[in-house]
Amino acid sequence: MTPTVQGISFVVVVVLVTAAFVWLLLPFYGAVLWAVILAIVFNPLQRRLVRSLGGRRNLASALSVVACVCIVVIPGTLILASFAREATGFYNRVSSREFDLAAIVEQVRDALPSYVVEALAALELGDAGQVQARLTAFLAQAAQVIGTRVVSIGQGTAQLFISLGVMLYVLFFLFRDGSEVAATIRRASPLSDAHTDYILGKFATVVKATVKGNVIIAAIQGTIGGVTFWLLGIEAALLWGVLMAALSLLPAVGAFLVWAPVAVYLLLSGQYLKGVILLLIGTLIISLIDNLLRPPLVGKGTRLPDYVVLVSTLGGLSLFGMNGFVVGPLIAALFIAVWSLFADGQMRSQREEG
Repeated sequence: MTPTVQGISFVVVVVLVTAAFVWLLLPFYGAVLWAVILAIVFNPLQRRLVRSLGGRRNLASALSVVACVCIVVIPGTLILASFAREATGFYNRVSSREFDLAAIVEQVRDALPSYVVEALAALELGDAGQVQARLTAFLAQAAQVIGTRVVSIGQGTAQLFISLGVMLYVLFFLFRDGSEVAATIRRASPLSDAHTDYILGKFATVVKATVKGNVIIAAIQGTIGGVTFWLLGIEAALLWGVLMAALSLLPAVGAFLVWAPVAVYLLLSGQYLKGVILLLIGTLIISLIDNLLRPPLVGKGTRLPDYVVLVSTLGGLSLFGMNGFVVGPLIAALFIAVWSLFADGQMRSQREEG
């Protein structure tokens, strides 16, 4: 067997074994993914703990895992449980006589100009009964989806705890041996050292930007919006706050889609003070949070164009579920980084030939 055939055979074996290993990890890809994400985000804490504890990496890694549980896992679980409960309760209030949706729709319709009412009638939205039927059907579907998720979580409690255990177990060793793993990847990479370091650096930067930056900004916007709704006496404030936080991950959409229609409804229904307050807070605080906090949290040099973030996030969510809000922009950033390196290489080759 010639050396060329041996080399090709070895590459084929490497690809097949790697594909088999990835296939083996697919049931727990979410757990492994979030272990990597948390290890990157909390790496500064791990380094400080190692220095403070005199180099005892096992103890530092255990404390870092505990910090992740207290800061991320427990609050996230409580928020999701409260969100599901409030969403179900809101649907029950809408579908019952406790929440007179027809009277509200009629009140808003009476406050609209005649040409708007005619346009709504052309869309079969001019009658309060039609609007109530459509909105109730939509809420029924939403509540069914939420209820199905809650039931599936309850039925898959064992799988959930196994995934959580896998995530924390992998996270511990990533904290402890992360530098060795990164060094091994650099040595095994078929790319040059400069290209490998650039791609690994871009990977870590995008993960930090997406989680540390976007999630914190979304949490702040959702919190401000939810508290404002609660103070104004708006139904299901926690539900709308979580929705605002989720929509804040999409730069071209944002929390505007939640607070703006509510502010318009308050103004049209004669609740001018509440409407003006919500409009001012939404415009001057919620909508400006992104511009004020994104530069120090994310950094201008690491941002993707907003349209790329929007499309990649929506694509990631459709393909990977909730993990997609990290996976989508990460793939987009790596795509741009790799093609930038390729373009730079082509330009250098052309200059050398010239």
